[in-house]
Amino acid sequence: MMAGAGRRSAAELLAEVRAAAEAAGPAAIMEVCGTHTVALFRSGLRSVLPAELRLISGPGCPVCVTSQGYIDAACELAARRDVTICTYGDMVRVPGRRGSLERLRAEGADVLVVYSARDAVRAAGERPGRSVVFLAVGFETTAPATAAAVLAADRAGLGNFLVLPAHKRVVPAMEALLAGGGCAIDGFLCPGHVSVVIGAGAYEPIARRHGRPCVVAGFEPAGMLAGIAAILRQLAAREARVENAYGVAVRQEGNAAALRLIDEVFAPAPADWRAIGTIPASGMELRGRYAAYDARRRFGVELGGNYEPPGCRCGQVIQGLLDPPECALFGGACTPTAPVGPCMVSSEGTCAAWYKYRRAAGRGGGQARSD
Repeated sequence: MMAGAGRRSAAELLAEVRAAAEAAGPAAIMEVCGTHTVALFRSGLRSVLPAELRLISGPGCPVCVTSQGYIDAACELAARRDVTICTYGDMVRVPGRRGSLERLRAEGADVLVVYSARDAVRAAGERPGRSVVFLAVGFETTAPATAAAVLAADRAGLGNFLVLPAHKRVVPAMEALLAGGGCAIDGFLCPGHVSVVIGAGAYEPIARRHGRPCVVAGFEPAGMLAGIAAILRQLAAREARVENAYGVAVRQEGNAAALRLIDEVFAPAPADWRAIGTIPASGMELRGRYAAYDARRRFGVELGGNYEPPGCRCGQVIQGLLDPPECALFGGACTPTAPVGPCMVSSEGTCAAWYKYRRAAGRGGGQARSD
C-alpha cells in the first residue's frame, strides 16, 4: 500500500496524473467525500486536470443524503413545547415539507446549534424538565462521538437525553451505487476522515467484488493528486485494489477504540438515503439497553417516505448522475441564501461547491467554465 505523496511537489504529481490519464484513457472517478469535493474546487485542481478525466461527486455529504422523512421527523419533534433540539449547524436550514428547523426556531421552537454531541448531553443536564433530542447525523466519522454521548448520558442517569439516529455507513452506499448501474464509476477516491475510523481495509470488498480501484486520500492538493494518480495507474494496468495515500492519518485496520464505541452502542440497520432509497446495513440503530435513548421510540415518531421539492434534482446529484448546473433551479431559484434542496445548504454540498467555485470548474477536469 502506498504511504502518500511523499516529497513530490504538486507540479510533479500533476505530471504523474497526466501521464497516468494518457495511459488509462477516459475515466470517471468518484470522490465519495463532500470535503474532497470542496477541496478539489477550492484548490483549483479540477480546472487543470486532463480533459479525459471526469470527477464525479458522490453521496459523501451527510446532510445531503439524510432522508426527507428524517428532516420532517426532526421538525415534528421541534414543534413540541417540551422538546429541545440539538443539532449541527448545517441541518438547521434544510427545507422540510412543512418548513425548516430555522423557521421553527424563529416561531419559538427551542433549537440549539451545538459543536459536539457532548454539548447536547450538557444541555440535557441543564434542562431537567425537557427532552433534549440530538440529531445524530453523519457517517462513521461522527458516530463514535454520538456513542460516547449516549454512554455519558447513561452513566449520569440523564433519561431526558435522546438521539434521533441517522448515522450512515459509507461502504454499503458505494456498493449500492455500483449495483444500481446508473452511474459509470471507474474508481473511487475514498474519504480521508471516515477512513481514519473504519480503516483502508474496509474498501476491500469494493475492489475485490466490484473490480474498482479504491484509494484513500487526504485533502491537500498533493494528497488528492497522489490518490487520483494511483487510481489511474491501476486502471491503466487493469488492476483493482485498495491503496492508502493518506498513511499519515489512516491505518489499514482503522481506529480500534472508535470502532469499539460504535459497536457497543449501535448495531447495523437498514437506512433510508435521500433519493437512493433503503440500503441494507447502511445505517446504525441503538442496540440493547441504549434503545431507550431513541427519540423515535420515546415519542412514537415515524420517518416518512422520501420527497423531493418540485424541480429539485439533489437526489441525482448525490448519486453522481448529473452535475448541479444541469438542474434548472441551480443558481436561479436555488442559491445558498435561498436553498431549495440540501445540496445547496450544506458546506459540503455539491451544489454549494459548484455555486461558489463554478467559474473555475470544468465538468470533471479539462476546461474552465466561463459562466
